[in-house]
Amino acid sequence: MRHLIAISLTTIMIILGIKALAQTGLPIRDVRGRLAERSTFEPTTIAVEEVRYVGIEYITAGDSVIMKNCGIILQKDLDFSPYFENIPLDTFFMRHMELDRMTLLAWKRLDADYVVKLEAEFPGRDLRLRYRLHSTDSGREIKKERFVADKSNYRALVHEIANDIIKFLTGDEGIYRTRIVYTRIVDDAKELFIADYDGRNERQLTDNKSINILPTFSPDGQYIYFTSYVDDDARIYMLNLKTNSIDLIAAYPGLNTAPAVSPDGKTIACVLTKDGNSEIYLLDRKGKIKKRLTYSWAIETAPTWSPDGKAIAFTSDRTGSPQIYAMDVDGLNIRRITYQSSYNDSPCWSPKGDRIIFASRDGRFRICSADINGKNFQVLADLGTNENPEFSPDGNHIIFSSTRLGKKELYAMDLFGNNQRRITNAGGCSNPAWSPLKK
Repeated sequence: MRHLIAISLTTIMIILGIKALAQTGLPIRDVRGRLAERSTFEPTTIAVEEVRYVGIEYITAGDSVIMKNCGIILQKDLDFSPYFENIPLDTFFMRHMELDRMTLLAWKRLDADYVVKLEAEFPGRDLRLRYRLHSTDSGREIKKERFVADKSNYRALVHEIANDIIKFLTGDEGIYRTRIVYTRIVDDAKELFIADYDGRNERQLTDNKSINILPTFSPDGQYIYFTSYVDDDARIYMLNLKTNSIDLIAAYPGLNTAPAVSPDGKTIACVLTKDGNSEIYLLDRKGKIKKRLTYSWAIETAPTWSPDGKAIAFTSDRTGSPQIYAMDVDGLNIRRITYQSSYNDSPCWSPKGDRIIFASRDGRFRICSADINGKNFQVLADLGTNENPEFSPDGNHIIFSSTRLGKKELYAMDLFGNNQRRITNAGGCSNPAWSPLKK
């Protein structure tokens, strides 16, 4: 579960017992509208043609591979958006129409609303990639842009192009330069790893041969807060992504866990058991206690901030079974959100502010969502055991862990549970957190 995979409510009880005892002006179908279930929502269709070389120098076989990969990456990026659906090249259609090369009219007959044409050059060690965006309705080019980078960084360059297209057509910032941090089992340890949003360019962050869990990004994306047992007890640490240095933030008696950073980056909500029970506290950035929020005999855990920083959702078993609650940031006005199922945990508040996702057990763990008032309950993922839901920074996607194919891996889907795809392949992956949008 997002905020307490290795420290479930039951585990906390055991530990406590031991311790205490469109900008284009052109029509885009529904692209700015409110997303809905696939039965009523029709995504905008877009095609990406193969990259065409426009330079005058001879290129290597490796350069040819890069060009092919660039087209594939852009297709996958745009298709990942719930607003768009990729239209693949239909070679049978080309043969039937006796076409040597696709035209805008041909793409329109394949129901593509937009077509992206890519052109590449390789000046020195760089890759210069230009995209041209065409509307099949108007039959004209509506946007073009050129990007340059060292050709070893071609994936990041293509992600920038995808962000630019998304921004132009929808007005939203693209998520294709964001990253994910997660826990992965390495031998007998659980270490932190970071990767691009699509699971590529994975890099190990910790190597302390201990248990490192529940990572979360700071709002500026420069730091990762997490829980570690490297010194035997559960403590909260902060990892600087620029320097790879790690600082101790909270080491109060008992458990220090489940950090969640406020939207302004000034406050850390977390779980402490220093007074004998699992309660939610607010810390400053250096780990000093600012306020205790909950006072209950029950176990309170898994805090998550509302996007405006005025409220916190959390898990509590104060009514006998774990359910999702919300409270104002001062600890007042506590209200219950979930009533479906006897076990709901690991809430994550949408960046859009309107919904909360969580893990819900009904025979097995599912990823579910509900409005912040508890209405419109939906099951989003229920194949295998599904836990640790986390929203993307644009609120349009959800990453989670699942055992649907045996090993626990990370998967992504849109906010309605559509287009589910696997992100990792190493096994033993859990606790994902999504970075903020790249500034």
